[in-house]
Amino acid sequence: MTDHDVVVATPPADDDGRLDQSVAEELVAKARADGVDLVGPGGLLGDLTKQILETGLEVEMDEHLGYAKHDAAGRDGGNSRNGTRSKTVITEVGPVDIDVPRDRDSSFEPATVKKRQRRLNGVDSMVISLTAKGLTTGEVQAHLAETYGTDVSRETISKITDRVLDDLADWQNRPLDRVFPVIFIDAIVVKIRDGQVANRPVYTAIGVTVDGKREILGLWIGTGGEGAKYWLQVLTEIKNRGVDDACIVVCDGLKGLPESIEATWPLAVVQTCVLHLIRNTFRLASRRDWDAMAKDLRPVYTAVNEDDAQVRLEEFHDKWGDRYPAIRSLWSNAWAEFVPFLDYSPEIRRVIYSTNAIESLNARFRRATRARGHFPNEQAAMNCLYMVVRSLDPTGAGQEGWMNRWKPAVHAFALTFEGRLVGGRRANDGTGTRW
Repeated sequence: MTDHDVVVATPPADDDGRLDQSVAEELVAKARADGVDLVGPGGLLGDLTKQILETGLEVEMDEHLGYAKHDAAGRDGGNSRNGTRSKTVITEVGPVDIDVPRDRDSSFEPATVKKRQRRLNGVDSMVISLTAKGLTTGEVQAHLAETYGTDVSRETISKITDRVLDDLADWQNRPLDRVFPVIFIDAIVVKIRDGQVANRPVYTAIGVTVDGKREILGLWIGTGGEGAKYWLQVLTEIKNRGVDDACIVVCDGLKGLPESIEATWPLAVVQTCVLHLIRNTFRLASRRDWDAMAKDLRPVYTAVNEDDAQVRLEEFHDKWGDRYPAIRSLWSNAWAEFVPFLDYSPEIRRVIYSTNAIESLNARFRRATRARGHFPNEQAAMNCLYMVVRSLDPTGAGQEGWMNRWKPAVHAFALTFEGRLVGGRRANDGTGTRW
């Protein structure tokens, strides 16, 4: 132990199990006075991590042998302590050297730091998170070295990500709930080299479960010319994984999708994304008119019924039709998939108004794929996107706002789609991705 080592025996904790604030402040003050960094080799957090890991290992050894260190019970000739062995463990605060206790018959199997384990689980999570943000293997290695003073080889980083990707096939084929009140389907474009670099659509489906959780149902990479046959294949795959019914499917002008939805789930209502329809309206108009047009469109999608909406839309066309004739065709073509929206209560309208639930996911996909530029093949693109899926809101905190909106909506769904939400849940087998 050096003069700069900070020693603390079992730090006091508050009622929530957290380190007492005064103790934390004292440790930080002492570290600064001694010129000790907080992180990195020889840092305060490294010393604390070392002591906590070694304490955990000693407690496990006590339980394994049945007596405490230096206890006379260890002199009965049976299995006993046999010194320690040094080991370097890569942690979130940098590499930490620890002394692992040994027993004479080598039967000790610690859980705190397992045999042959060289990284704490948090390091693997960090690698996955950085990869999900689009960093290459070399960039992840450089980031860990620069920030934490940790030397993790590119081979190790690849092994960490490959282990996660072993789950990809299981995730894509896992069982799903029997019924989803709402399914959102949308697409982004990624660049994939297939002879030459080309834009390829990646389709994502998100289902809202009966209990209000948003669950990513799967990812599919298309060729760009998909129609009813392609979508029937995708939806049949979802149905074969257990989805017998979907009340409302929200999408945006994907060729052949409405017909395939009807063939797969005859009772499902196909709903165009209202927000997308409004955005597409704006794309056909000058930016200087957007604010005024937004005000004039609001009476259309807040109308009490289809007749009222039709009147409001004609008023809109009377004002803007001569200047932007293409907008009339846009709404005419989308009308059949827009009007179901008007049949529902405000609680349901708030849920299906847009595909924001899926657009927030697509935004993360775009950040990750933009950093890569293009992918050498479909599998590389799928691997990157799956890393993003795995890194989504592991604590579930992001669900809170959505759940507050869902609570009043689920009652409206139960009344509107009477009898169809019964038995919609499945047992959570840990293979789903909900956020």
